[in-house]
Amino acid sequence: MRLTALPAFADNYIWALVADDGRAVVIDPGQAAPVLAAAAQQGWVPNSILLTHHHDDHIGGVAELQAHFPAVEVYAPVEPRIAIPAHRVGEGEHVQALGLGFHVVSVPGHTRSHIAFHTAEHLFSGDSLFSLGCGRMFEGTPPQLLASLRKLASLPAQLMVCCAHEYTLSNAVFARHVDPTNAALSQRHEEALAMRRDDLPTLPVSLASELECNPFLRTNTPAVQAAVSAHLGRPVTDEVDVVAGLRHWKDGFRT
Repeated sequence: MRLTALPAFADNYIWALVADDGRAVVIDPGQAAPVLAAAAQQGWVPNSILLTHHHDDHIGGVAELQAHFPAVEVYAPVEPRIAIPAHRVGEGEHVQALGLGFHVVSVPGHTRSHIAFHTAEHLFSGDSLFSLGCGRMFEGTPPQLLASLRKLASLPAQLMVCCAHEYTLSNAVFARHVDPTNAALSQRHEEALAMRRDDLPTLPVSLASELECNPFLRTNTPAVQAAVSAHLGRPVTDEVDVVAGLRHWKDGFRT
């Protein structure tokens, strides 16, 4: 099974897992054109489409792909704002595609109905988790965001995180501001800079690396808690307070 990242828009990635026989699982196709071009050039056919949430940069290409590939199966969260014929899936359910089991995890925070999918090797996190960051909290609450991040952090550390945006460098600047003495984070930042200089994606990245480097997955550590306390000008009360302060800080952060 071959993993492919298809660039879309300014900084999105549409992920595809392609089997040896050319059938593919496509995740969050916000645009049809990159998928159609790759399918034509490489001779593969979308078999299934997985959607993590309702934002148009994740679902905007589905209708056109359904028109080109009428047999494609679509799996989406229980969300009326996704007005596309689809199998609706939620927490604890499984999607079978190309002989793989995709486990469904409910991760509200960025949106209230956001889900993620993971196999034994890959985590397709949409906008719930980015490398060195997480999605803006548009609809969820800080307790929901913390619970979702904890849920993702508890998955097997060897999973390769396939998130939907190339935000690693901007996230790294903020993360190092929060956690400046983190050697693993410094190394990840340097590696990501080299990747982008060579026009390579910084993804996927192991969940193990994110657990070492991503401040949003490290809200229980003294260094992150102290940084958020200093930013707020008061002691933090618990991890919900930490993640809320961290997310608000990141939303207004400028380099």
